[in-house]
Amino acid sequence: MKGNIWLLLPVLFPVAAGILILTGKAFRSSRKALLGLFFAGLAGGSALTLPALWTEGILTLWRLTDYVSIQLKADGVGKVFAVLTAAVWLIVGIYSVQYMSHEREEHRFFGFYLIVQGVLLGLDFSANLITFYVFYELMTLASLPLVLHERTKEAVMAGLKYLFYSVAGAFLALFGIFFLTSVCPSLDFVPGGIVDKAMIGGREGLFLAAVCCMVIGFGTKAGMFPLHGWLPTAHPVAPAPASAVLSGVITKSGVLALVRVVYYIAGPELLAGTWVQQAWMVLSLLTVFMGSMLAYREKVLKKRLAYSTVSQVSYILFGLSLLNPTAFVGAMAHVVFHSLVKNALFLAAGAVIFTTGWTKVEQMRGLGKVMPVMLGCYAAVSLSLVGIPPFSGFISKWYLAQGALASECGAFSFIGPVVLLISALLTAGYLLPLAIDGFFPGADFDGKELKERGLLGKEPSWQMLFPMAALSAGSLLFGCFPGPLLALLGNIGAALF
Repeated sequence: MKGNIWLLLPVLFPVAAGILILTGKAFRSSRKALLGLFFAGLAGGSALTLPALWTEGILTLWRLTDYVSIQLKADGVGKVFAVLTAAVWLIVGIYSVQYMSHEREEHRFFGFYLIVQGVLLGLDFSANLITFYVFYELMTLASLPLVLHERTKEAVMAGLKYLFYSVAGAFLALFGIFFLTSVCPSLDFVPGGIVDKAMIGGREGLFLAAVCCMVIGFGTKAGMFPLHGWLPTAHPVAPAPASAVLSGVITKSGVLALVRVVYYIAGPELLAGTWVQQAWMVLSLLTVFMGSMLAYREKVLKKRLAYSTVSQVSYILFGLSLLNPTAFVGAMAHVVFHSLVKNALFLAAGAVIFTTGWTKVEQMRGLGKVMPVMLGCYAAVSLSLVGIPPFSGFISKWYLAQGALASECGAFSFIGPVVLLISALLTAGYLLPLAIDGFFPGADFDGKELKERGLLGKEPSWQMLFPMAALSAGSLLFGCFPGPLLALLGNIGAALF
């Protein structure tokens, strides 16, 4: 217990700090005290994640029965997601200090931001499906105030949509959990799956239906069709830091849920070649194409990026649905790379809104004259999302395509790479024109409005630029030196097949 307590500290520390911010009157009257506690909780939660990574064994927090218990454990997949959560949450938190200075009741945002950080780390370190589901539901409830923060009519409606979709998806997943209790000796996460094949004899159809419900239910948080509608509604109305972590981190909780269900409970061997796998591939590829098309047609920048998330996260889901080691590595690599890129893109959109008030892409012609450093970061991560080497997106998409071609999934082995290629072209079409028109607005652009408003050369503060630059640099470094991460993911995948 003494050694394993390190698993609990990164969960409790930011949650406690967040509750103090929400309940303490001193943090409403003194911004200095508010920021002091916010940074303490933020940095403390991220720093305490490091010793938790080296903790062996299981920490049991509560045991209702021999079958139902709340336990924490740091395994390979959990460590990858925990490090990603801790790093991104810290970086975006730094950005949020400046951005939220022009928002009302920033203490409420900072408080819930810290609570969500702790809950997500609990999700990452969950040792069984019961614990995971508890933290999964807590994550929805804790992140809802981030969407509702501005409390406009649009924000309230978007928050309700986020809540209803999330609850509906969670109920679908809960049906699957109820069935799995009858065919599993436990719900502990075991590489390769823990389902007892003898116990599903004669109930194979019900088993596959239960897994399908879990794929669709948990896929809701990942923005997979048909329960993707909350994502493009919630992102535009939330403050930019909330949009960033919703897209870059919270959607990945749905990905982690599917990894746990398919690879650690049901087992890829029992699903390979079934109608569940085929349905999952169809839904993920449909979401990839649909999200890219809607993003290409969208004129509002944050909503365009939200549709992009719908598409890009389903790259990951398609890789997972192929049920082979190469595609698994590509999918997990895209979890990391997409998180870096999409957080940077939403932070860039927030910087534009904060500095100029512009929200539509057509307004941003000549943006490079206003904030060239910020737009340079935007251009770099856009190239990564398209999949242009040497940026990181090329690596993950290469592995996804290779995994599809080697998957022996019939027509999907070829349809998959074709859809990914079309989506990459559409991604270039909806991301790169902003950078091109921003740096090269044309000879007829006189910048009169920029001069009148005093915007020329008005870069965001370092608190907003540093996080964008750090995320952009991370995207480039992972693209140039992907070996250690790919080796780590390869070792994780080897234990699953």
